[in-house]
Amino acid sequence: MTATAADYVWLNEHFPDLAEAYCFTLVHNLAPLDVLARLEGHSEPSRSGVEAIVDAAFELLDRSDHTRQFIAMTTVGEWTLMIEPVGYLGVTEERALPASAGTRWVSHFVNINGHDSFLWAQDTTKRLTFEPAVPDHRWGATPDELLAAMHHCGFQFWDETSDTEEHLAAEAAFALAEHLTGVRITPELLDDTTFICGSAQIR
Repeated sequence: MTATAADYVWLNEHFPDLAEAYCFTLVHNLAPLDVLARLEGHSEPSRSGVEAIVDAAFELLDRSDHTRQFIAMTTVGEWTLMIEPVGYLGVTEERALPASAGTRWVSHFVNINGHDSFLWAQDTTKRLTFEPAVPDHRWGATPDELLAAMHHCGFQFWDETSDTEEHLAAEAAFALAEHLTGVRITPELLDDTTFICGSAQIR
């Protein structure tokens, strides 16, 4: 257990447009097109790099009158990384829990209004969900199993909050996802990847 929020402070610096609103999801032992199929999606043209997938996400929202969500995917070891700029399907339980059948699903989200969510699902069971900005409130089948890891990653609990400490809830969510999956997201991964892309209906 080594990752902390400090390992992900680059997100706002390198990718400010993506950092404003995103959903990152990691799915174990399931190929990108299989993940897309579980979300009842269909394929879109591939895109290379973060700027291209952010542009494609906004373009699709406009083109579909906000009825479809753009999804960019790549394989990282045994995992599929799914990125939704300005999206949220990965943390939407009625979509994510069925899609997690037979696998591990780890997802975190933030939007431009500051709303955020973290979801860990295992074979359709919600193991843990919480708002990264308010980690004291947790739900799921095992809400306290990752408590030590959450402290290590840098989530600010009420009894630990400092007025002088930088608030890094989103970065801590990346670190906790790494703890659960072993996958470290890097600037190079986001910049250099040609993503398999798709879209799914927003319900």
